[in-house]
Amino acid sequence: MAGTPALKDTAPHPTRTLRGRQLAAHVTALTAPRPGYRPLARAIRTLLLDGRIPLRTRLPAERELAVALEVSRATITAAYDLLRESGYAVSRRGAGTWTELPTGANPSNVARYQAPDGVIDLAMAAPDAPAAELAAAFELAGSELARHAATTGYHPLGLPELRAAVAERYTRRGLPTLPNQILITTGAQSAVSLVVNLIGRPGDRALVESPSYPNGLDAVRHAGLRLTPVPVSEDGWDSELLHCALRRTAPRLAYLIPDFHNPTGELMSADQRAGLLRAARGTGTWLLIDETLAEIALDAPAPAPFVSLAHRGESEQIVTVGSLSKTHWGGLRIGWVRAGSRLITELAALRVHVDLAPSLVDQLLAKALLPGMDEVLRARLHQLRERRDALAAALGRHLPGWRWRTPPGGLCLWVDLGAPVAGALARAARTHGVSIEPGSRFAADPGTHEHRLRLPFVREPAVLEEGVRRLAATLDAGLPAFTGEPGRPHWVA
Repeated sequence: MAGTPALKDTAPHPTRTLRGRQLAAHVTALTAPRPGYRPLARAIRTLLLDGRIPLRTRLPAERELAVALEVSRATITAAYDLLRESGYAVSRRGAGTWTELPTGANPSNVARYQAPDGVIDLAMAAPDAPAAELAAAFELAGSELARHAATTGYHPLGLPELRAAVAERYTRRGLPTLPNQILITTGAQSAVSLVVNLIGRPGDRALVESPSYPNGLDAVRHAGLRLTPVPVSEDGWDSELLHCALRRTAPRLAYLIPDFHNPTGELMSADQRAGLLRAARGTGTWLLIDETLAEIALDAPAPAPFVSLAHRGESEQIVTVGSLSKTHWGGLRIGWVRAGSRLITELAALRVHVDLAPSLVDQLLAKALLPGMDEVLRARLHQLRERRDALAAALGRHLPGWRWRTPPGGLCLWVDLGAPVAGALARAARTHGVSIEPGSRFAADPGTHEHRLRLPFVREPAVLEEGVRRLAATLDAGLPAFTGEPGRPHWVA
């Protein structure tokens, strides 16, 4: 390609291709129907940074995109040249043009575990425990502990009574379930890791959403699987892109959060779920469905379990994970896997090499809490609605230029900052006493979603108000240029 800078042979190759009509549909939603070259380049850059176009996606051929947008080929050529000059695209003769990020654009992660005293935590989407119910559960668990103390306390599959209680919860939600279809784990993160390591092998393809839950993405990466990201926007899932990715790559597994998606809060429709089931069955892909947030339903009915929509042939390769971390408390390290009984046995054999069995004390607490789950949820959801409204009101007062869509469920707002400054804002905000996570932390492709910020609404309204005020003060003070400050490994809830 004339005029294109030469690339070293070690430069990354494109991993997926975007057709002309697909890109045209995205672009025209941001520009005039027939954009000039500068608006076109700006729109493609925005789509890349917002994660709607994954990193290293081959862009349509110039002629193909010109036809789709009904503009001259010279317009496309100029737009691609502008993207290459600014570092958002690279080209190679015979391989086309694909999306990239400028050198130094990968933002460092903000290292954090527990926010220090005086720092407002607007990063962790982890609600406080229901104090009264937890205290009552401790009393019940204590009365049973003496009986179990005479045993080894090891239950690799999980405490039988708790497995039965979790199975009963699934049955009440519309999916008949037996205890032998349940494995109790040390939180949902352990469940995801176990499933990925049992089903996947290093080098296998794994379809994931972008953005998505960072620890879930990390579990897939650490198992050695190659990620195939599909975008989730404020409009939800693009079924055509999702099905196309399945057909093109035939991934071994797909890790998905269809219920009040983390971080966007979107809820996948019944029609989309049915289409996904058919597409996955056609490619033989295992579906790993994270339902940790499924019952955090704020403005929509809680969805039935994903597997309940599957036909018999489709349900055999669907694995569901859940936990009590969002409905009750993250400090209660109880999660589970729901799958076929044979797979549950295989997962239990694998987990013995990791942690032998989950804590018996935590399992007794969970067993005591589950019968009153509806009452806990009723109070929890009412509180979350109030806090969501309080956060939205505070943003409207202090940061009126930011945009978001009110989610029907979940624990967060997925905020559009209007510019790719989330990483710089997160670093600067620490000096103003507030901890946040930039959107890039939730990206399958590093450096994307820099327009976005995930803001949980799990804290008290007064705390949310002060946290937003501090963010506004951070912006008023000005953001430093990116310095390449190294980050430390961290996790987020």
